[in-house]
Amino acid sequence: MTIGDIAKMANVSRAAVSRYLNKGYVSEEKRERIRKVIEETGYQPSVLARTLRTKKTKLIGVVLPRINSDSISGIVEGIGAVLQEAQYDMLLAATDNRPDRELDFLRIFANNRVDGIILIATVFTGEHTRILSEIQIPVVIVGQKLKGFTSVFHDDYGAGLALTQHLLETGRREIGFIRALPEDVAVGQQRFKGYRDAMEAAGIAVRDGMYTVADFSVSSGYEKFSALIRTYPEMDAVICATDRIALGAINYIKEQGLSVPENIAAAGFGDNVITAYTTPPITTVHLHYRESGEVAADRMLKLLSGNTSPAEQEVCLGYELVLRGSG
Repeated sequence: MTIGDIAKMANVSRAAVSRYLNKGYVSEEKRERIRKVIEETGYQPSVLARTLRTKKTKLIGVVLPRINSDSISGIVEGIGAVLQEAQYDMLLAATDNRPDRELDFLRIFANNRVDGIILIATVFTGEHTRILSEIQIPVVIVGQKLKGFTSVFHDDYGAGLALTQHLLETGRREIGFIRALPEDVAVGQQRFKGYRDAMEAAGIAVRDGMYTVADFSVSSGYEKFSALIRTYPEMDAVICATDRIALGAINYIKEQGLSVPENIAAAGFGDNVITAYTTPPITTVHLHYRESGEVAADRMLKLLSGNTSPAEQEVCLGYELVLRGSG
């Protein structure tokens, strides 16, 4: 089936069918005739023909660090909702938190026909910056800020500051911190910097033995907290860079016969779906992951249409403290 066949069967012009397929204006009578023929014949427009004609694939490549994450799934849901509304599809590429795979997928998408790339970023290297600067299609960064690129990110510093201030206000003074890799600027650096600044503003110096580094898993939170409590036995609260790390820490605390928060308070970041259903429920920071995906997709569509401005290059989203039973 071709557009010409559809036009002939519906007794309309080829131009009318083309406008219908591209969401242009067609009278209601002609629209109904075209719709009925397409439904009866099962006609599907040729993606290849559309690409050759418009130079657009209506595809956006999305590079993400992992699939099994509430925060990432929220971002992807937001991206998908906006792209679907605009009749774009997305191709997902998961890197398993490997920067080398991230670079590979950026090259693959840049060299194949996608209209733009959304990168859910964790760590930037010099090679990242070089490759991103050479890509000839629009790029939007989510989760980190990168100078010169449209970036959608959270106020991770403010969130770390506010969460630490909350624990200080409850009377905690010996607050430890389990951070993520320092190479991850948002999660590994900014949240920790907010903690450090809040502690120092309260007159408490942050010493080396008061913090450690974990990966993003529950098991790592368990393991790293068990080591931290040995170097910092006076700890009366712990802040963890993610909710999963916090859950691991809480599991260890309870296994030692201690109570949360009576003996040691615990808190995380992200407002993961698990946080409301643990015992006790976890105090955390709600970050607007789905909204960040929606904003990123919206910025991508504006870049593709040429309808954007320098003022829209950086979008910083806020946060809310979610105070529950753990601290």
